[in-house]
Amino acid sequence: MKGILGRKLGMTQVFTEDGILLPVTVVEACPNVVLQQKTMENDGYEATQLGFEDVKETRSTKASKGHASKANTNAKRFVREFRGNDFAELTLGSEVKVDLFAAGDIVDVIGTSKGKGFSGTIVRNNAKIGPKSHGSGHHRHIGSLATLGITSRAGKISKGTVMAGQEGGYRTTNKNLEVIKVDVENNYLLIKGNVPGPKRGFVMVQHAKSAKANKGATALIDYTKEEE
Repeated sequence: MKGILGRKLGMTQVFTEDGILLPVTVVEACPNVVLQQKTMENDGYEATQLGFEDVKETRSTKASKGHASKANTNAKRFVREFRGNDFAELTLGSEVKVDLFAAGDIVDVIGTSKGKGFSGTIVRNNAKIGPKSHGSGHHRHIGSLATLGITSRAGKISKGTVMAGQEGGYRTTNKNLEVIKVDVENNYLLIKGNVPGPKRGFVMVQHAKSAKANKGATALIDYTKEEE
C-alpha cells in the first residue's frame, strides 16, 4: 500500500469551471523520508517506515536519533508504516513526495479524531432520552446495565455495553475520498470533504483499499491567469 504522511491544515472551498463549489481539506505533505524497510526474513512482514517533520535535537531521544541516523536524516516527529512491498524499490533516506498522487485518485485518510473529553451516553452513543414528563427521575441517565434481560448473566455487565466515557481521541479512517488537486511545488493536497483530527493534526493518506476506480481530474478555476 502506497501512501504519505502529512499534517491537516484546515478546510476551505474551491470552484470548478462549471461553477460547482467543492469543500476540501488542505493536507500539507512535505517530502517523507524512508527510515526503514521491513522484510519477511527479518521482521516477519513487509512494510516501509516513513518519517515526517524534523524534531529539534534537544527534544529527540537517543534511540530516535540512532534510528534516523541509519537513513542519514534527523529524528522525525511522526513515524508510521505502510504495509506491503509497494515501496520496496526505495532505499533508506529516499524521499516520498505528493506526486505519488494525482487529481482524481481515491484515497483513505487515517488520523486521530478530536478529543471531546468525558461525555454522557446520550451524546456518546446516541442513546434514547428518557421520559420528559414531570416526576420522572430518568431523563439522560444510562438506565439498567447488569441484567439486560438475560437471566443467566444477571449481575454481569457485558463487554461493549454503551456507557458514558471518553469521547473522541481514537484512530479514525475516512474512506474513498477524492483528491481534487496535487501541488508538488508547495507540497500540499486538496482532498474533497473532511478528514479526521483537529487543525495541525497528523494524518496518513494512502490509496483506497476498497475503491472501484479512480475518477477523472476535476477542472478547477485558475485565478492566477492574467486577464487579457
